[in-house]
Amino acid sequence: MSTLQARLKNERTLAMKSKDKDRLGVIRLIMAAIKQQEVDQRIVLDDAQVINTLDKMLKQRRESIKQYRDAQRDDLADVEAQEIVVIQEFLPQALTEDEITALVQATITECDASSIKDMGKVMGILRPKMVGRADMSVVSTKIKALLNA
Repeated sequence: MSTLQARLKNERTLAMKSKDKDRLGVIRLIMAAIKQQEVDQRIVLDDAQVINTLDKMLKQRRESIKQYRDAQRDDLADVEAQEIVVIQEFLPQALTEDEITALVQATITECDASSIKDMGKVMGILRPKMVGRADMSVVSTKIKALLNA
């Protein structure tokens, strides 16, 4: 069992003891998603794979929030936003805007990217460094802006 999974189990117990139903629900969702991955792939996930799963959950919730806001269902969007807060607690420290820009610029220089055609190469290098630490759609936008400049 990964250290992140052990931490999740500990946090689940604490949420049960403190009767924090909302937090407990989100932690159970996380653990269910991890268990589903393990069953589907017939493996035990390590911390990096757990972070990937959490990152996917974040992306799903961000998309849901956008759809709920478009449909003027702020009540549902708020629930998703609260889930994001709990999920982010188990992810590594998020990168700041400046750190993202610096990493993107360094990677573009490193792989001699000169046009938008090189975007896949840049994303391939950046993804492992940033997964769980940055919204990849923001990173993608930054890469496009710098390659078009």
